[in-house]
Amino acid sequence: MRRVSWIVWGWLCLVGPLATWAAERPNIVIILADDMGFGDVHCLNPSSRIPTPNLDALAAAGATMTDAHSPSAVCTPTRYGLLTGRYCWRGSLKRGVLGGYSPPLIEPGRRTVADYLKAHGYRTAAVGKWHLGMDMPMRAEGDKSQWNGDPGVDFSGVIADSPIHHGFDRYFGVSASLDMPPYVFIRNDRFASLPTIQQPAVKFPHFVRAGPRAEDFVIDQVLDRLADEAVQFIQQASAADEPYFLYLPFTAPHKPTQPHERFRGITGLNEYGDFVHQVDWTVGRVLEAIDQSGEADQTLVVFSSDNGSYMFRYDDPDKKDHVDDPSIQGYRATHHRANGPWRGTKADIWEGGHHVPTFVRWPAVVKPGTQCATPVCLVDLFATVADVVGGDLRADEAEDSFSWLPLLRGESTERGAPVIHHSVAGMFAIRDGRWKLICGNGSGGREQPKGQPFAKPYQLFDLQADPAEANDVASEHPEIVERLTDRLESMRSAGRSR
Repeated sequence: MRRVSWIVWGWLCLVGPLATWAAERPNIVIILADDMGFGDVHCLNPSSRIPTPNLDALAAAGATMTDAHSPSAVCTPTRYGLLTGRYCWRGSLKRGVLGGYSPPLIEPGRRTVADYLKAHGYRTAAVGKWHLGMDMPMRAEGDKSQWNGDPGVDFSGVIADSPIHHGFDRYFGVSASLDMPPYVFIRNDRFASLPTIQQPAVKFPHFVRAGPRAEDFVIDQVLDRLADEAVQFIQQASAADEPYFLYLPFTAPHKPTQPHERFRGITGLNEYGDFVHQVDWTVGRVLEAIDQSGEADQTLVVFSSDNGSYMFRYDDPDKKDHVDDPSIQGYRATHHRANGPWRGTKADIWEGGHHVPTFVRWPAVVKPGTQCATPVCLVDLFATVADVVGGDLRADEAEDSFSWLPLLRGESTERGAPVIHHSVAGMFAIRDGRWKLICGNGSGGREQPKGQPFAKPYQLFDLQADPAEANDVASEHPEIVERLTDRLESMRSAGRSR
């Protein structure tokens, strides 16, 4: 608990309103799963055989955002959108994701939600998968790397652009996805150790690419290591006077689909199912640390995922799947629907790519068991945080972000603007109420037909009547296609939604 001396208490009483404002600022914890589907959480998919008691409890204790979306169907652009409040496609990355050695994506001078909270007196930390590029130290020209899959990084050097250059007081984690080298932990602006092992490429489910690995970087122990760091920060920050912000982007259940040995065999759904269960258990560790700090009522917790699951759904009852053979990247629908009722998978413009599980717990404000059916987006978290701490947004930041606070308080059912979706291949869709227009002729991702961005015919779905996107009604409603096409183009060209 925060400690205030009698002298400081007397001073706070004198400043009155400022003291009240400071006392009301909650701790903020954002937990972001990596590739967890809507149907992976039991309270959202009661037919699932994967136990998720901690996420179920989180949902019961707060709000479930039943129509929440990641700003992209893949990870890098979603992380950019979450931290900056701006759709990633407005910047340099128009499709795809970054690699483990990629240069920084966040533009110089652009404030993140961590910058914002730090300016409002918060202690800030990031623990986990960054995947927004770093300015890596490189060896001298001509000095070749000894590692396959390494462009020549000087692992003893200083990283010139890392999370601590974007508003975070401290950072521990990995540069990109867990299947991307380098397999070396990073602490603040330095590698935590030197690589000594050449990691060979491995096929699915334990899929990794070849590259340098440090001895203390053990794939199935990474999630535990991140949890240890997060719990340590919560314990330390809870003892301080100022509120804290923890951004905790997990590395799982993204590939390599490799749960720790103590979780294997629990779900009967092989590696992926057991890995999702481990993610839930890890969420439980973090929530337990918050509860034990004595500050649970003063802590706003948001859980979501950066996009949908990569596990395909097979409707053929005779097709072999992940239960039969762990090397198969998909489930028969009778075994598990990782993306729930939604069509498609990670990377797709269809709902399975970006309609993600999202829960908000804030005992002081959010009523337990709240359901919010308004279409919202993770790009909104910047404006939500600003609203929570009572600050204003500058004109040049969080351009696509709208606060959830009126929704969470039951004061409104409107977001303020349509949500724009984006696929791995750069296909756009716009969601306005019950209508979703896809400006392309396929998935824009992994499912067939993949199609092309802005290739006709466009697809229109009435998600109120047809949440599974089974019936394209574009030919029946040409006026809605025209209206939403114009709205999308105006929002894209305006440079902002807000």
